[in-house]
This record gives sequence, structure tokens and C-alpha cells, in this order.
Amino acid sequence: MATDTDTVLIPEEYGVEIHGIERVSPKTRTHVRIFDNFTMWLSANLVISTIALGAIANLAFGLGFWDGLAVIIIFNALGVLPVAFFSTLGPKLGLRQMTITRFSFGWVGGIIMALFNVAACIGWSTVNVIIGGQLVSALTNGAIPAWVGILVIAALTTLVSIYGYRYVHRYERWAWIPMAIIFAILFVVAIPHMKIIPTPALGAAEIAGFISFGGAIYGFATGWSSYAADYNVNQPEDTSPWRVFWLTALGIFIPCVLLETLGMAFTSWIPKGGGDLLAAVAGPLGGFGTFLVALLALSTVANNIPNDYSLGLSMQVLGKTFMRVKRYVWTLIGAVAYVAIALTLTFIGGNFNQTLDSFMLLVAYWLGPYAIILIIEPPSWVGCDSVNGDWFDRRWPWFCPGLHSKRRHESHHRTHRWLDQSALRYGRWLRIGRCVCGHLLPDLEAYRDQ
Repeated sequence: MATDTDTVLIPEEYGVEIHGIERVSPKTRTHVRIFDNFTMWLSANLVISTIALGAIANLAFGLGFWDGLAVIIIFNALGVLPVAFFSTLGPKLGLRQMTITRFSFGWVGGIIMALFNVAACIGWSTVNVIIGGQLVSALTNGAIPAWVGILVIAALTTLVSIYGYRYVHRYERWAWIPMAIIFAILFVVAIPHMKIIPTPALGAAEIAGFISFGGAIYGFATGWSSYAADYNVNQPEDTSPWRVFWLTALGIFIPCVLLETLGMAFTSWIPKGGGDLLAAVAGPLGGFGTFLVALLALSTVANNIPNDYSLGLSMQVLGKTFMRVKRYVWTLIGAVAYVAIALTLTFIGGNFNQTLDSFMLLVAYWLGPYAIILIIEPPSWVGCDSVNGDWFDRRWPWFCPGLHSKRRHESHHRTHRWLDQSALRYGRWLRIGRCVCGHLLPDLEAYRDQ
């Protein structure tokens, strides 16, 4: 049974963050920069991986400009909703994203979701460092091999991730500025050469490409939903959920739509993908262009930091034995794993665009059901009498969180049971069956609360 000791009073930490998935006491939450909910995700998505994703609209799926743009807008809008909603749970509950998962999926189900998330973290990190390594190699015409770029990017990412929450936000707070300037310069260089790629005739191939590219776009945007609450868990409990929701949503939607569209437009001039595309676009600028794209390779660090940091937290969700290993140790182990995979894939070679597409779709497959189950669960596992009661009211407006959160009152909350294995063992798997069977199965919530 969990006790009050499972809620920790985290002091100001100026070195390596030593705490992991323990619930953060509302008394010691000192992260009051609410705008960090925007800059955190703006920096993480204003990166070369987003450009690479937009480039496959034409290269891999044969879409034109306007139908590709429609996919980018629609599926990004859908993909950011789960991330924005889950972000509001961080300040409210003081728990990390994968720990919150236990209340809907149970102890064993939470472990399964954590394993999926660890695989996704390693996969994302692998894709990102490969793109960065390709870019370094292309800039130097192979003088610096891709594996060197991979090692440098991984080292910088791991350094920030190991230090933890405070340093993650310090980095992401400013990392977007130089990247935005560089992308703007490349746009100015490319715009005279870009053209509108015509939309193919409507048919089975066009529909298949539209849906498949949409799945990849959705997977990229919603890929952050399994990390969302990790990056504002130290914000005060009374932080406005409405502001958290929209700052998070816009922090992902704006850079994804802009850069994916830019990547798609770049391919109308230079039909390449990955880091090779950006190196070619910067070619007319000569040595200055090479310098700019070299800086862009470092944008991979901003994108990989959330993967590395959340990987360490997800490993601790696998059980109490795993919690005994510090979060930063798991982060370091994860970095070694994805570097090994990236180096192996680099030496083997292959069609990177196809690999990227397959990975995005795989991410979308598991995060779709995960997000749906977690979204419909909060009214059930928290209850309407929880902290900030209206927040989890069944009448709560799902797409405008905080709209009715004007009444504040203190009452009992079940977040203290996050470490109670006996209470969380079965979670809500049987609720899923009940939904399928038309509510023929009994509600076993009472069993879990015994």
C-alpha cells in the first residue's frame, strides 16, 4: 500500500536531478514559467526531423502540394489534442505521464505501456541522430562520416538529459530562436525555385497516399503524448489548465505545420529527403550555408532531449526494482542503446524515407488507443470530488480544459495510490471489455478501491 512517503518534497536542485517518478508535493513546486509549456514543444519540433517528415509527402506518397497541405493541417490538429490534454495533468496530479497511465491500465498494463514508450523513445532518438549524421556527412562531402555526427549529437543530448528537468527547460527555452532564423533564411533562398506540385487525380493511389501520410503526420504530433506530463510536473497545482492546454497545443502545431509544409515545398525544387535535402537547399549560400546547416544539425539535440529524459522515467515505471536505479542511469543506458542501433543502421544503409514512414505509422498505432483510453478515464479514476473538482467533472469540456475550473476546493484524492501495486493490478482492462459488450460486465472499480 502506498503511503504519504511516496509524495516527495523535492528541494531546489542545481546539479543532476536525482528524483524520478515519485509524486511531487504541491508544496515544493517552483516551476512558475507557464510559457515554458509553449517553448518546450516549440524547440522540440522546430528541427530538421520535421522538415524530413514533410519531404516524404511527395517522395514517398506522391501527393501534390494542396492535398499534402490539407493532410498536414488536419492530422496535426488531431495529433496535438492528446498531448495538450495530458499536459494539463502534470500540474494537477504531480505525477509523470507513464505513472498516470497506471490508473487507467493497471499495474501490469502500465508496464506494457512503459515498454512501448521506451521503444518509442529509442526509435525517435535513433531516427533523429541518423538525420543529423546524414546532414554532417553531406555538408562535408563525406569527409566527416555520418557516425561521427551521430556520436556528437548523442553526447550533447545525453549531457542535458542527465541533468534533468530544470536544465531541459533552460535549453528548450532558447533553442528555438537560432533554428527559426536559419529556417527563415533557407526559405528565402528556396522560394524562387519552389513550385506548386499538382494534386494527382483522385483514385485509390491518391486516397491511400493521403491516409498513409496522414498517419505519419499524426504519429509525429501525437508522439509526445506519452511524455506530456513529464515537463510541467513541477508547476503549481493551481496552474491554469486552459493556458497549459493551448500553450502546449500551439507549441506543437505551429512548428509542425510550418516546417512540414516547408519540407514538402523544398522537394518541389530538390527531390531529396533527410539531411541531404537541407544540405542541397543551403548549397547556393556557399560556406555560409554550410555553417547554417551545421547549426541545424544541432537542432536534433532539442528534439532528442525529451526522448532521452522520458526514457529514464519510463524505465522506472517497470517496477519497484527498476525504481532503485536512478533516472539518469537509465537515461545513459538508453543513449548507449539508440547510438548502437543508429550506427548499425548507418553502416547497413537502406531506404531512409521508407524507414521513417514505417516508424511514424508504428508510433501512431499504439498511441491512438493509448490516448483514447486515457482521455475517457480521468472522470472515472479521479472522480468529481478530487482536487480542483470541476477539472475532472463528467461535464468537463474536453477541448477547452479549464473552462469550468473556477471553483477550487480541497478534498481527498487517490494520487497517493500511484505506487500501490495491489490496488492498481487490474486497472481498467475489464472496463474496455464492458464497453465492447454493451455494459454487460459489472463495474469492478469497487474492487480496485478496496
